[in-house]
Amino acid sequence: MTIDAVVFDIGGVLLDWSPDYLYADLIPDVEQRKRFLTEVATPDWNAQQDAGRTWSEAVAELVGLHPQHREWIEAYDTGWLKMVKGVFEDTAELLNEIRALGLPTYALTNFSQEKWEVAQEAFPILTVFDGEVVSGAEQTMKPGEKIYRILLERFDLDPARTFYTDDMRYNVDGARAVGIDAELFTGAADLRAHLRERGLNLQ
Repeated sequence: MTIDAVVFDIGGVLLDWSPDYLYADLIPDVEQRKRFLTEVATPDWNAQQDAGRTWSEAVAELVGLHPQHREWIEAYDTGWLKMVKGVFEDTAELLNEIRALGLPTYALTNFSQEKWEVAQEAFPILTVFDGEVVSGAEQTMKPGEKIYRILLERFDLDPARTFYTDDMRYNVDGARAVGIDAELFTGAADLRAHLRERGLNLQ
């Protein structure tokens, strides 16, 4: 094998997550929902929780700016789990096959620490990793160099022999910039093929 460890992103790779899964019921009008998720509870606002801001602080700040949307804003926090449609079972199966080969596996994810704990409780597959680096706990995010360095140093990994997959191209590029062997996640079948190319004896 040309690799000693496999590192997974979580959202879009192992978990099927989207705010639309929650807000389709709360805001049935498509255009109104789109405006709320792009102009009020924006991806940048959510990313600040991934970077370490608490949810209580985030909700209070946004409600202060948009009091007319209090119920919808609070739902982003209290109803967060409804944004997860479930686990991508084909990826989970592959993760377990890798573990069965005796290869260490790790999680490297942009994720609120508060919601990571919620997700781990709801989806036990998130507890099987040999280690994890969660942006909310580290207060630094992909694709910044620091979070990849934390991964490598914490678990004593050789970047050239560490394989990483992520569904966002810029996060793959960030990993490659520090010497990690990384590929864009486009599905479990392609990931399986990438790992076979690196010598893993997978079905």
